[in-house]
Amino acid sequence: MKVIFMGTPDFAVSTLSAIAEAGHEILLAVSQPDKPKGRGKQLQFPPVKQWAVEHDIPVYQPKRIKDPEAVEYLRGFDADIIIVAAFGQILPKEILEMPRFGCVNVHASLLPKYRGAAPIQWAVINGDKVSGVTTMQMGVGLDDGDMLMNKTVELAADETGGSLFDRLAVLGGELCVETMKGLEEGTITPVPQDPREATHVGMIQKSMGRMDFTQSAGALECLIRGLNPWPSAYTYMDGKMLKVWKAAVAEDLPHQTEENPVIAEHPVPGMVCRVDKEGIWLLTGEGYLILQEVQLEGKKRMAAADFLRGHELAVGTVLA
Repeated sequence: MKVIFMGTPDFAVSTLSAIAEAGHEILLAVSQPDKPKGRGKQLQFPPVKQWAVEHDIPVYQPKRIKDPEAVEYLRGFDADIIIVAAFGQILPKEILEMPRFGCVNVHASLLPKYRGAAPIQWAVINGDKVSGVTTMQMGVGLDDGDMLMNKTVELAADETGGSLFDRLAVLGGELCVETMKGLEEGTITPVPQDPREATHVGMIQKSMGRMDFTQSAGALECLIRGLNPWPSAYTYMDGKMLKVWKAAVAEDLPHQTEENPVIAEHPVPGMVCRVDKEGIWLLTGEGYLILQEVQLEGKKRMAAADFLRGHELAVGTVLA
């Protein structure tokens, strides 16, 4: 097929690469405009543009894909299909109806669950056991088009937002190629989404990482994994941010000793109840959260046991 590809971040590169490896002709890569990054605020290519430049594929970066000049520019390529993966802009009806096989979106969830942004992180945050990728025929709404194909994966007990991102990126490329073949051969029957089962998720914000210890230890542990590697879950210790990269859950404290005495008479969520080789035990709204890997502001990421050797953290201390 003759393909116009639309995508911006790393997730989309896997799909773009898979399409090329399958022998399709990529006429154009459409990506969001370059953005300033780093201390010097120098403009950097989005990952999709970087890949396209390295493979001598023309790149187009409109500020608004809905603008008439953008629509007409795309029309001039006479593509068979437009593939979209994490592009970041809503396509107008004129573009959706342009190619022979329409516009197909590679979405990192099992639709209709998790329409919208950041479906990968939310699957981990919500403690889902299964996730996956869906290809759909795009409509004018947000992720509400007819489903074409999907593939599922089981989440590991230690799954993070980052590890699931990597797995679904590869799966998305494989599924996209299979979907294109099915469309070309006429073997796919589109299935409408049931709007009653739809859930919508928003963008991940940095502020979401601040841990509320009145929540259950299980919910907090999922939050920690879901926000790893960005923006990360965190709390405060002596006024400094303490990022938490890994934690475990326990229903009860182990047997108390002189080194780990019974905590204060009136414990509160966020209070340090025990410190040992397993980590830092915090009381939560339900159960105990054991911080196993942490990073104090300005310091390196390290195991909690190593952190405790250089930082005194007394039982009874309350993390903000």
